[in-house]
Formats: sequence, structure tokens, C-alpha cells
Amino acid sequence: MQILNRYQITIFILIAYFFALLCRMEWVIWASSYSDFIWNNQLMISTNDGYAYAEGARDMIAGFHQPNDLSYYGAPLSTLTFLLAKILPFSLETIILYLSIFLSSLIVIPMILIGREFGYAKAFFVASLLGSIANSYYNRTMAGYYDTDMLVIVLPLFTIWGLIRLHFKGDLISFLIIAFSMLVYNWWYPSSYTLCVGMSIFYAIYTLIFERKNLRNYQAILFMILAISAAWYMLRLALILGLFGLIYFRSNLLNFRVMSLLFVVVLSLFVIFGGLNPIWFQAKFYLFRSLGDSSSVEFYFYNVNQTIMESGRIDLGLFTQRISGHWIIFIAGVIGYILLCRKFKIFLVAIPMVGLGFLALKGGLRFTIYAVPIIAMGFGFLLFYMLERLKVKRLNLIAGIISVLALIPSLIHIYYYKPSSVLFNTEVSVLDRLGKVADREDYTLAWWDYGYVIRYYSDTKTLIDGGKHLGRENYAVSYALTMPPSSSANMARLEVEYTQMGYEKDYGGKNLEQILKDYNYSDLTKFLSDIKSDKFNLPQKSRDIYYFLPDRMLGIFPIVSKFSRLDLLNGKEWADPFFVVATNFTQIKDGIALNNGIIISNDATYIDLNGQKFRVNSYIETKYDENMKLSKSIHNIDNLADIYLIYMVDYGRFILLDKEMFNSTFIQLYVLENYEKTPFEPVILDPTAKVYKLKR
Repeated sequence: MQILNRYQITIFILIAYFFALLCRMEWVIWASSYSDFIWNNQLMISTNDGYAYAEGARDMIAGFHQPNDLSYYGAPLSTLTFLLAKILPFSLETIILYLSIFLSSLIVIPMILIGREFGYAKAFFVASLLGSIANSYYNRTMAGYYDTDMLVIVLPLFTIWGLIRLHFKGDLISFLIIAFSMLVYNWWYPSSYTLCVGMSIFYAIYTLIFERKNLRNYQAILFMILAISAAWYMLRLALILGLFGLIYFRSNLLNFRVMSLLFVVVLSLFVIFGGLNPIWFQAKFYLFRSLGDSSSVEFYFYNVNQTIMESGRIDLGLFTQRISGHWIIFIAGVIGYILLCRKFKIFLVAIPMVGLGFLALKGGLRFTIYAVPIIAMGFGFLLFYMLERLKVKRLNLIAGIISVLALIPSLIHIYYYKPSSVLFNTEVSVLDRLGKVADREDYTLAWWDYGYVIRYYSDTKTLIDGGKHLGRENYAVSYALTMPPSSSANMARLEVEYTQMGYEKDYGGKNLEQILKDYNYSDLTKFLSDIKSDKFNLPQKSRDIYYFLPDRMLGIFPIVSKFSRLDLLNGKEWADPFFVVATNFTQIKDGIALNNGIIISNDATYIDLNGQKFRVNSYIETKYDENMKLSKSIHNIDNLADIYLIYMVDYGRFILLDKEMFNSTFIQLYVLENYEKTPFEPVILDPTAKVYKLKR
């Protein structure tokens, strides 16, 4: 046991906090040497979703936003950022870059305070150092990672601290710590509902098994249920304060009958205001991975969750590294947590966080951060527990040495983990120029990865983004990018106009169904055939549509195509297109060998794929002249062949693709700039990103 006074605890907290903060500054130091990452004299953030909150903050600073522009105006993180921008003498760009550093490092406070309650402050100080920079937590809270993750672990740890403090002290202040941390958590991160329910259930189970006669526990459960109910925040706050006042001033009235009545009332509010609906949604998205997007009754769309790396399954080795930096530290942490729960059964309330962390093995690596602090606390406890049991001399020195060794894997990870900004300044420059020619009511069509950043820098509307990208929403954009220009133009105009009309008439997001209904189509195949025609009768134009085509989209173009390469009537996927992008290649005797085993013949008339030779339809070479104007050298080889070969000289890149992909709007407009005789006109032709305006 390590009994420390408040002064010592404060010193531990400050040391751990500044350690976490300084480690996060390493990326800033590294990134500052790259001009590509700088815009408006400040480093740009490294997370796509961050631009959603940045847009909301920007609009709050301006005092307005456009109707139905999907702005995160008033969102918790946007609101906090807006307030800081008003108070602090820093630009919005500076605040969104550094905010995660200061808020995420707060994780050390509840961790050390929990250790103090257990009497193992030194052990949990070590845990706070490890947990604050463990791989997954660092990745999602580093400088430039402007997202709600900066507090998504901090707040539930305060709840756990409140429950543990209540166990040991039984004071009324613990009720407020529990209730307010859960209330703020629910406000800050609505998806926290599942974890909060889990902690409430486990605390109730713990109470019934181990402390069924402790009245304080049942009162705490009432506070927890009130905090997580879906009632209005002010109503929840009033009920929490009301319950606290009742306990503080009239605790003598809280007999079994009154407590039973309170539980009935509070549980009734819980059910009336939403119940378990949010839990079911989360489980459906991350655990039940169906191909079809069941939000549509008539059609089966491709599930976006199948293409998100964060929600993809991970192997055990990566899982342990993400949580603890190294598998040995992870195993020690798990053992330590088990020992902690044996010694202090109240720590069982942390099981939901551990469970969510282990869910990463099925639901994706994004969940690993939930287990990070708990396993770290287990490691710190095991370290001191074993040293004390072994009666090691110079315990603090030995513990310090082992702690440094345990931190090394995470520190190495920090040194080598160097994500870039979401876009480079040349790409941002294109969006900035677009914002000067487009109206705020105009739409910019692009893949959902770029939705938020488009809205932030060009201030135009988008069809899809990081929050609006279900299969039914992605279908039209995928179609527009992967089909020929005429079909693309028709689909884009339909989708934009019906999206706008849907805000007023509430189509439930089922634009395609409404289009078929309005155009009297009973056969989807017939509609998809007719839409290819230049004579297709389009709705009246209400705004302009721009296409944002970045060079970086080449890498995900096959994924983009998946969302429109399926039979919507049964969800059956079509065969993947032939699409290969290669930047690593070498000259050999037989031709040019790409890094994936494909060989291009010396005369570029055929390719060798796994021992089979395929004729090339056309070989095209693109190159920019001194005026940055694209020139093309086209060599027609075999009109009956299905394979096209493009060499982008300035990029040192080969593209091998089939006829369908070659005719796609993205390839024709971005790679080849074949916009003549199409419904598009160029607006910005930059090598890093190109913008076209739809003329229809």
C-alpha cells in the first residue's frame, strides 16, 4: 500500500500530464518541417472527421450556416472549439491542431486518483504513463487528431473513479462525480450510451452480489440511469440535482418503499425516452455485417462497414500492440487486472471497458482504446504487487527501470508513427479556389472520404461524408464516378435535386425509390439503361454541381466502384473490375515488371498476368508541359482487346484497367482530361486534384 498526500498526488498528476503532452508534441516537431502540411501558416489536422467539427466551429464563429448543409453547428466539440476561439488569442486552425494534446492527456488524472483510492498511487502513476501513450490511444489523440476521441476514454474513467470513491468513502460528492461525468460523456459522445449502460448494469450486478445491503450503491444506480436516459439534458440535470437534494436533506425518508418507487419512476423515464435503441444500432453496425443496407426496403445496397479499416477485424498480435505496445506488457496487464479485481472487487465495474476493447477482435481496431487504461492499470498494479511480494530492495528504483522498459515500445511507435495531414496544401488550394467560384448552395460531388474537408475549405455542400455514407447514399456517387460521363451527369443531377427535395418532402433518404416512382419506372434495369442517354429528362436545375477529383482517389477507386457494382434487387456483387495502379516497377529482359508480378511487354502490346498473355487495346502516355498543360500520346493497338494501359509520366505511374474502368468519369476527366463532348467543363486543372462543373 502506498499512502500519499494530496501534494504528492498533485505532483504525480502534473508529471504524468506533461509527459503525455510532450510525447504528443513529437508529431508537431516532425510535421512542421514539411511545407505540404501547412496552410494559412499552420499545420493542418490529420483526421478527416475533424473537419466536420472544424466546419461547425467555423460556422458558429461566423454566426450562421446554410440550411441542410450538414454542418456540425452546435456539436459539442464544435461548441467547445468555438468558445475557446472566442476566449483565446489563437486562430481556429491552431486550436484544432493542439486541442487533442491538452484534453486527451487528462486521462492521467482519473487513473492516478483511482490508484489513490486503492492505495497504489505509485503503481497507477506508472499505469498513467503507459496508458497515456499506448499505441491506439496515442494514434487517436495525437496532435492534429481533432476528434471526440480526445475525451472518449477520459470521461468514463472519471465515472469509474466516482464509483470506486463511493465504495471506499461513501460520500455524497461521489454521486456528483458519477452523474456529471456520465452526463457530460453522453453529451460529448452520444455513442457512449452503450458503454454507460454496460457500466450501469455491471455496477448493479456487483451490488446485488457483493453489496446488496449498501443503500449508497442503489442511490448511485439511480444517478447513473438518470444520467444516461435520453431525456433533455436540462431535465436530466434537474432530476440529478433534485435526487441529490433529496438524499442530502431528506435521507431519512429513503426507506425501501420510497427507493422502490424511485426506481420505478426512473426506469420508466429511461424506457419512455429511448430505452435500448442506440445499443441495437451500434451492435447492428459493428457486429452484424450484412451485405445489404437494410435501411432500404426494396433494394440491397453495399454496406460501407465492409470497407472501413477501423471496423475491420484485426489479428491478436496487432490487438495486443494497440492496447499495450507489446504482447508481454499486455499479458502482464491482463494478469494484473485479474489480481486487482480479486483484491478490490469494485474494479469489476471496469469490465465493460475491457469488453469493448476486446470487441476489437471482431468489431475493428477502433475499439482497442477502451481497454488501454484498464490494462495499463493492471500492469502497474502487477509490477508493484510482485516487487512487494518478493520484498525487493530499492523497490522504487527497480520499478522505475521496468517502467521505462515498458514504455519503450510505445515511445518507438510514437517516433515512427507519422501520419500526414488529410490533404496537402496543393489540394487544399484547389478547394480554396473552388470556394471562390462556387456558391454555398452548390454541391461538390466526391467520395465520402473527402466530404468534410471539402465543406470546410470550399464551403459548398456535399452528398456524402464521414457521417453520411450508408450504402444507399454512396450508390449514386459511386455510380457517378465509375460510369461514363453522360450517365454520370444524369445520376448526379438526379441525386442532388432529389436530395434537396428530400429535405422538404422527407423521402427517408430513399432517393432512388422516389425517382423511380416519380418517373413511373417499375423496372430498375430499364431506368439504369435509360439514364445513360443524353436525352434523359432531368429535373429542373436548382444549383450547380462540381466534381472534385483528387489524385489520391486512384488508390481507392476499386473500393469506390464496389458500391455501384452489384444487383440492387438481390445484393449480389458483380465481378471486381481489372484495375491496377503501380509505381514500383523495373526494366527486365521481357519488358517492365510491376511489383505485383504483372509484366508489360517492351512494345506495350500485351501484358503477362500469371503466365497468361492479354492483348492491350491502347497504350496512352500522359505528361504535363512547361505550362502545366496535359498532353497525351495515344497508341491504338487492338480494338478488340479489353485492357488499357496508361503511363502517367510525371507521376511515374502505370495504370492497367479494363474497358469499363477506362470509360469511367473519374479516369476520363482526371487522368485523361477528356472533357470535350461531355456534359462537363473544367474549372481547375491541377495535377493533384481537378474540378469540373456539370453543364446540365
